Amino acid sequence: MSATPLLALRGVSKRFGAVQALTTVDFEVHPGEVVALVGDNGAGKSTLIKIISGILPVDEGQVLFEGRPVSLTGPQASSSLGIATVYQDLALCDNLDVVGNLFLGRELRGGGAGKLVGWLDETAMERQATELLQRLSVSIPSVRTQVASLSGGQRQSIAVARAMMGSPKVVLLDEPTAALGVAQTKQVLELIRRLREQGLGVVVISHNMVDVFSVADRIIVMRLGKRVATFDAKEAKQVDVVSAITGVKKTEVVETLKPEVV
Repeated sequence: MSATPLLALRGVSKRFGAVQALTTVDFEVHPGEVVALVGDNGAGKSTLIKIISGILPVDEGQVLFEGRPVSLTGPQASSSLGIATVYQDLALCDNLDVVGNLFLGRELRGGGAGKLVGWLDETAMERQATELLQRLSVSIPSVRTQVASLSGGQRQSIAVARAMMGSPKVVLLDEPTAALGVAQTKQVLELIRRLREQGLGVVVISHNMVDVFSVADRIIVMRLGKRVATFDAKEAKQVDVVSAITGVKKTEVVETLKPEVV
């Protein structure tokens, strides 16, 4: 693992009126690492991600990218650095095919006379879409399939592929396996592993502890706007992570996790 994080937040705080959403939070993700960001609702996860995505400015603290201080003044500034975010709603257009979704807003124009009249280079877009999906090992019937007809796992994969169009270095995934079945969840987790293998820094926000332990290298726990614990996913136990999330003693967590005796 690289000594210098791809992305690092140092002492970041954020307030909304009387509500202190984040308090001197440190956060980091390295190249080729999957970091799971976990915590109850209201823990500050969404605020942190919105700061990294450039949606919210920091009140205090510093953001570093590849070791250099940066100012995330908006989503475009975040994107231009190489930070891509895939939100839970995916924001896909069901009435468009896969190519149309991948190239929406970044369409390729035809050359020669076609360029003059604004024709799109459908052949080039189809070829690039196919190459990208093959690189990510995303399996779909065709790049000309309408997104509305794809499964939940395939739709999530297309949203991740669209984020990869800008060749990002850090990818943020908000609840990527929410409401997916077992097979679809496996497909998405395999895609996350492939992103790690390609040297990206991946941040996964999830409430699903099974998925977290399946794919993460490190687990960062937030509670009430603070970073309260960090775990090596290979060595940690679920009861320890749940205890950190809830603030409840481990012995009490063990009792709640026990199956009911009938």
